[in-house]
Amino acid sequence: MAERPGRTPRKPHSAQVIRTERLTPHMQRVVLGGEGLADFSADTCTDHYVKLLFPAGGATYPEPFDMERIREEFPREQWPVTRTYTVRAWDPRHRELTLDFVIHGAEGLAGPWALRAQPGETVWFMGPGGAYAPDPAADWHLLVGDESALPAIARSLEALPDGARAHAFVEVAGPEEEQKIDSDVSVVWLHRGDRPLGEALAEAVRALEFPEGRVHAFVHGEAAWVKELRRLLRVEHGIPREDLSISGYWRLGHNEDGWQATKRDWNARIEAEQEGAAPAA
Repeated sequence: MAERPGRTPRKPHSAQVIRTERLTPHMQRVVLGGEGLADFSADTCTDHYVKLLFPAGGATYPEPFDMERIREEFPREQWPVTRTYTVRAWDPRHRELTLDFVIHGAEGLAGPWALRAQPGETVWFMGPGGAYAPDPAADWHLLVGDESALPAIARSLEALPDGARAHAFVEVAGPEEEQKIDSDVSVVWLHRGDRPLGEALAEAVRALEFPEGRVHAFVHGEAAWVKELRRLLRVEHGIPREDLSISGYWRLGHNEDGWQATKRDWNARIEAEQEGAAPAA
């Protein structure tokens, strides 16, 4: 029997902070560049993401940075901590990677880093991953998300050809969190205020009169409201799974480490519950 080839280690990319910009009171932009992006590409999906690598507990790693060596030589609790962020823009000509960070004051890991990041600072990351891009063969598009999905929704809308039919709903804290998106699609901005997270999104999509034809949908954000909309779209509207990109980017009360540890089981359970009630394809 031939031996299976060994797993090829994925090498992280390095980049330097080029500039930062405060987009809204709760959104910070960081633009990365440098020679470390020579082999990077993020041109096929509009939900491409990267996993930023932050030293755990102030650990100092050997240079050059090597994830395989770190995993071999350091205890697991000292491995880099990962935080996942959507690629807001990728400029291959200038090798500039744009990431937008939701800011919750001093809370969290990546948000505070983005606020204090200085030009010239080096950051390491894995990726990109990604699976969605608007299907040009669809009759219309539905894009729904909270702040965490705004970079992917914005990039998706900007990728649509002129005249494409789309409904886009984005929930943010208030009017000060709205952003300019370079698209002829009119985004419906929903201001959360004191309402529960995602409640306004669920109401808006439920009230939408769905156009005729095949829809290609992108629905991402906090897991609880995503679960509710998944039932609406799969069970009540009968949208086939292959026409629906839907997932909880995060879960209220969990950091990314805790959510990623349970996300697969959560999604499998929800899918099992709802697929049994979904119309046959």
